[in-house]
Formats: sequence, C-alpha cells, structure tokens
Amino acid sequence: MSLNITESASYQIKEMMKDEDQETVHLRFGVKGGGCSGLSYALGFEYEVSEKDETFTASGIPVVIRKDDLPLVNGTTIDFKQNMMGGGFTIDNPNAIVSCGCGSSFKTATNAGAPENC
Repeated sequence: MSLNITESASYQIKEMMKDEDQETVHLRFGVKGGGCSGLSYALGFEYEVSEKDETFTASGIPVVIRKDDLPLVNGTTIDFKQNMMGGGFTIDNPNAIVSCGCGSSFKTATNAGAPENC
C-alpha cells in the first residue's frame, strides 16, 4: 500500500493530533459512496481498528484504511494547501478516472460508486 502525505499535510495532521489521545489515534482514510462522481473521500481520526482494516505509518503518522478501500486509494497523495480563504486538504488519487470540480468526489475504472446530485 502506498499513501503519500506531503510535508504540509503531515504538519497539519500532527498539529490536529495534539488535541487527540496520541497513544491510540490513527488517521482514518478511505472512501464512501456518494458525491457527484459516485465515491467520496473520508478523512478523520480513528481510535478503533478492526480485522477489516489495514494499518501502517506514512510520514510518521499512524494510518488506518479499510482493506476494501486499498485498491481505490493506493498511490494517493494527501496535501494541505493554504490560501486567502483558509486552508484545506487536497487529495490526488491516480486511480480516479473522473473527479468532480470540488475534488472530493471521484470514480475509478472498477468502481463507479453511487452518484448523488450536487
């Protein structure tokens, strides 16, 4: 499994993790159905890891991803960009063949998800 977390994103995630119980917290990354293109990214903190999950470390951050999501996000880069309106995480997924304009929804050649109206 390859997940790239840029230096900017790593710094931001580590800052956010300072408010969490760092002994047990993981960064949860994956996908869920929905969005304009059929699949949406899920990014947050997770304290519970199950046998359905894969865990590893990326850029010094403990990460957990559902095993079913691994083929959909393998090779993805998570970045954090700052602009005049604030900042936010961006996701560059080489598996996405279609992405919506906001960049938070996508589909792959093997999984179209369940599109919603935007």
